[in-house]
Formats: sequence, C-alpha cells, structure tokens
Amino acid sequence: MKIRGLWATGATALCALWMLAIVPGGAAAQWPAELSINGRPTLAPLLERATPAVVNISVSGTVSSQRNPMLEDPFFRRFFNVPDQPRSIPRQSVGSGVIIDADKGYVLSNHHVVANASEITVTLQDRRRVPAELVGSDEGTDIALLKIDSDGLKALPLGDSDSVRVGDFVVAVGNPFGLGQTVTSGIVSALGRSGINADGYEDFIQTDASINPGNSGGALIDIDGSLIGINTAIIAPSGGNVGIGFAVPVAMAKAVMEQLLEYGEVRRGRLGILIQDVTPELAEALDLETADGALVTQVQEGSAAETAGLAAGDIVVDIDGNAVTNSAELRNRIGLTPVGEDIEITYLRDGRRRTIDIEIGTSGQTALTAGDTFSRLQGAEFRNLDPGHPRYNDAVGPLVASVEQGSPAWRNGIREGDIVLAVNRVRVRSIDELSSVLERAGGTIALNVLRGNTRLFIVIQ
Repeated sequence: MKIRGLWATGATALCALWMLAIVPGGAAAQWPAELSINGRPTLAPLLERATPAVVNISVSGTVSSQRNPMLEDPFFRRFFNVPDQPRSIPRQSVGSGVIIDADKGYVLSNHHVVANASEITVTLQDRRRVPAELVGSDEGTDIALLKIDSDGLKALPLGDSDSVRVGDFVVAVGNPFGLGQTVTSGIVSALGRSGINADGYEDFIQTDASINPGNSGGALIDIDGSLIGINTAIIAPSGGNVGIGFAVPVAMAKAVMEQLLEYGEVRRGRLGILIQDVTPELAEALDLETADGALVTQVQEGSAAETAGLAAGDIVVDIDGNAVTNSAELRNRIGLTPVGEDIEITYLRDGRRRTIDIEIGTSGQTALTAGDTFSRLQGAEFRNLDPGHPRYNDAVGPLVASVEQGSPAWRNGIREGDIVLAVNRVRVRSIDELSSVLERAGGTIALNVLRGNTRLFIVIQ
C-alpha cells in the first residue's frame, strides 16, 4: 500500500504537469514543450540532459574516537599515564556533487561531505572513477569546490536562484544512501530559511523533493534544467526523509566558489556592527511603516561602519539596490562580499532614508597561527570572534578555530572552540592583542579560557 501510495502521488503530480502544459494561453508558454511527448507527461528529456552533470562522491579519511571529557585535562592524562594522541578510526562516507565547468573540471559539493578527507573519488554517471582535488571549502556556507581531470564531462548550467518562487517545480538529483544516482521531484516549499546551523551563513531553499543522507552536495534543478541549489541538509526525526529538505541557493554557492578559486578560502567582509531583526513591536515603537530591515544595535570602534557614519539605532533597508528584509539577510550579503569592495547602503535614521558608500573591511588581523610566536601553542589557529558567532555576546576574546591533534597546543590542553580571555592575567580581546602578549611572554604562561560554560586556567610550561 505504501508503494502504491507513493506511485499515486507521483502520478498525480505528473498529471498536473501535463494539464498545465496543454492549457492555452500564457501559462502554457512558460513550460518547456518536452514536458509532454506524444501526449505523455515526462521529465525524461530534461533529466537526460541534466543528470550526467551530477556525480557520486566517496571520501576516505580518519576521525578521532570519542573519549571521556576528563581525559582532556593534561594533568589528569599525565597522572594516569594516558596517551596524548587519541585513537583514530578510518572514515568512509558518500555524497554527491555537481559539475559546473566541464572544461576545467570544477565540481560543487558540500563542505561536510569532504571535510577531513585524505582521498576523494568522483564517480561519473557512466561509472568512470576519477580522483578529485579539493580546491577549497567553506564551513560557514557548507560549500566545497573540487577539481577533476577527465574527458567527456558535461556541466549543469547555473540558474537564477534569486528569481525562484514558492511553488516552483524542482527536481533533486543525488546519491542517497550510496545507492547510486537517484532523481526525486517536488516543489519549492519556502525560501530564505535560516537557523539550521547557528554558526552558518544561511539562506536555504526549502523543498519537499525527497532528500536523504548521501544526497548532500547534489543538485536541485528547476523545470528548465538549470542548477538553482546545492542540496545540503534535511530535518529527519526518524532518520529518513520527511519532506523537509534544504539547498544552498546557487547564487550563494557561486559567490563562495569565486573566492575559493581566487584565494583558496572565503575572506569574509565585515562592517563592524551588531544587528537584530526589526520586530512588528519595534516597528510600531519607532513609527516605521514596515518591519523589514536590520537594526544596528552597536558599532565597533574603528570599523568600516564607524568610518562611514553608521550609528546604533540605524535600520539598514537596502544594499546596492536590493532590499534587506532581516538581519540574517544582511549578515549573508556582507559576509559574502569580498574585502575591499565598495557597497551602497541605504538606512533609516529619524524616519529619513539616507544612503552611504562603505568599503567592506576586516577587523584587523583575521587569523593567528600561534606557533609562529609561541612554539608551545604550535598547531593552534586563533581567530577573532565573528559578530554572528553564538558566543559573541558571552565573551570577547580570540577563538581557537582549530587545533591539530597531537600538536604541542593539543598536548598542552588547547581545544577547538576555546575562547581566550587573558594571558598571565593580561586581558586579550583580539588576536592582535594575543599575539602581542605572547611575543612578550617568557617561560610559563597561564591562559584563562572559556570552554562551554566553564572558565579554567591552562598552564603551559
């Protein structure tokens, strides 16, 4: 009964497509004629063009086994003679990707598909297996760019994700559960979804086309056969598809790809402001006509925003002629604008619209490899807390962005996610200050760090 029910749903959808295709007038002109062949509704010709561009990805690597949090304490480990290097176990995973440049062999996928990979293999639709090189990836948007070298590749044309509307028909193509290339269909259920990953830059397209584990990195295609999104996440209380899937809009993926090609990483721009949504209650209190826009709550000293004249209480409503509806949208646009690029911002102040030009900047030094100035912290990378980071309002200090397992920093108890508050009781608020204090440090140092909700001292001798 379940299989028949699913078939009946698909048949109903195809009948609906067929009916729309034969309706006279303007509505029919918007549908490709190939949706109906000899009176039979079908997506087959469209998929014959599109699916060769969607590939399967297999990843090999290693991950560290979980262990008791007590073993993170270096003194506890030394007392009980616990090895510093945690046991690593092999990792095998599968995902999907989309060829977007056949000549150069560029393939878009998800960061989480290829993260910590030691070997990446791409399987084409004709079953050829080719090794892939990781050009770069961005955890914030969950986008990765691979490069393969093979003949006879076919690329998927990039669509216009900004013009997508709720109700548009879409097709998802990927490699669910490692079964092989699979096609599902549905509609766009919602746009501008965020809040799935608090640390990410999100503007998801939501769809009810079936997306399951293994579909990550696959294609979300519109009815014209163009790529409009990279499938990346699902809400799955039961572990499988429940009709709520998410795709990164191709406009966002393209912006990330351009920076990965130029820099090998995404160099996020910053205005230097804290923002929040404009609620209907706030709009009423401020006598605003609508609740659209992002309210500036704080401007950082010396930032690009302060230089341009933005102030707390301003409401940003437009960037480069494109309306800003909420704070997440503003954060996404600024975060994906290359450093040094000029943008035009329109904002409301005292009921009047004002426009200013701002050069996107950074908040000073963006990253610090501590081992360059203090050898006992080698293997740790520190970054300034992004204003959008969930811990930004809890503490101000350099964030440990990553720690190489087995490195001096790891052996001395530094862990990814730690926030450094002070060094030898000297307050540090940025990686510039951390670098300066470490350069002056002598023998033993004491780091005051925030780990989760606990403050602790880590003594490094």
